[in-house]
Amino acid sequence: MSTILAPLRLAPFRRLALGRAAAMLGNGGAPIALAFAVLRTTGSPTQLGLVVAVRSLFNVAFVLFGGVLADRLPRRLVLVGSSVLSAASQGALAALVLTHHATVPWILALSACNGTFAAFAMPASSALLPQTVPDELRRQANALNRMAANGAMIGGAALGGAVVAAAGPGWGLAIDATTFALSGLLFAGVRVGPTAAPAQDAPPGAAGTGMLHELRVGWREFVARRWVWTIVATFCFLNAAYSGAVGVLGPAIAEKSFGGAGWGLVLAAETAGMLVGGVLGLRLRPQRPLLVGVVCMAGCALLPFALALGMPVAVLAGVNFLAGVGVEQGGIAWETSLQQEIPQDRLARVYSYDALGSFVAVPLAQATVGPLGAAIGVHAALFGSAAVILGCTVAMLAVRDVRALRIKTAAPVSAPAAAPVTTAA
Repeated sequence: MSTILAPLRLAPFRRLALGRAAAMLGNGGAPIALAFAVLRTTGSPTQLGLVVAVRSLFNVAFVLFGGVLADRLPRRLVLVGSSVLSAASQGALAALVLTHHATVPWILALSACNGTFAAFAMPASSALLPQTVPDELRRQANALNRMAANGAMIGGAALGGAVVAAAGPGWGLAIDATTFALSGLLFAGVRVGPTAAPAQDAPPGAAGTGMLHELRVGWREFVARRWVWTIVATFCFLNAAYSGAVGVLGPAIAEKSFGGAGWGLVLAAETAGMLVGGVLGLRLRPQRPLLVGVVCMAGCALLPFALALGMPVAVLAGVNFLAGVGVEQGGIAWETSLQQEIPQDRLARVYSYDALGSFVAVPLAQATVGPLGAAIGVHAALFGSAAVILGCTVAMLAVRDVRALRIKTAAPVSAPAAAPVTTAA
């Protein structure tokens, strides 16, 4: 147990994990609050799809720039800046909703800002983690970091659903703004040494280099490994199907039936499953973690399938719990595999290409799933989403490199892969 928890003895890792957990506490309830704010303002799932699509679009559009910035500047400062600006944008949106001045154009504009600021946080946070622990503790650190975030998401989703039901969506957004501010304070305390560039490369920002050069270097690292670009390309479709079903159609069904509190319970069940999956990830040691992780990703089809069948809240929460356990096995393996194989000074750029490729189709899916559901029926659209997710899992397993990759270190923890997109800010 002492070896499993060893990363917690390191102050930089503790502050990074707590900062991410603080942001996730608010983010757990933010999608619920935003969804019901839009639905109560417009009454239209199509408008909700447009709002979440705009946030995703700006997130994808700026993520490559965020990756370059995180490899150029101290990653701690990038995270602090992202947190402060995210707190400001979510706070402004909360104020508009609470004062009944929220309109679709304002919601769209602030969602675009929030998506932009979040684009800088993901590559910086992911690339900073291996700087906070020695190599032999990397797998434990990934599992613990994700467990802290998922535990916060459990409370955030349950709290968000309860707050929306009791006080309205504006207060849920205000909570998210507050937790962003807290995360910024925690990130400010993460002190690590600089990354060392390989001898054959000029350091970032040196004469003769620039953003395009640094993006090309990151691209070469990204395409050099077949398992990396294959999984990212496949997740482009998996994330699109999942986000449309769970981010747009799910809240629309909940609004007409079991309400925001019930939907918060369903989302909280997934993060509870991810927390349990993190505990398993601390102890399991598969020889081929990507193989195990990809198989587990098939569980993402469970919630869309259960929604299509009209299952009650208890069943929806149960299947989403199982999905969360599987998603976490995928997520830890993906994080650990990238951190093992990619040079540290290029890791943020590879993470940014990962985010771009994995999420690029999400805005289109979110914007079109509402009209698609109206045209063919919500239940048919949900069945289609589940089928796409299962098809993507089969496609990843067909690639030999995905099945064959082994973790080189003999650390006592195993870890698994790229989790489906969430609508959290």
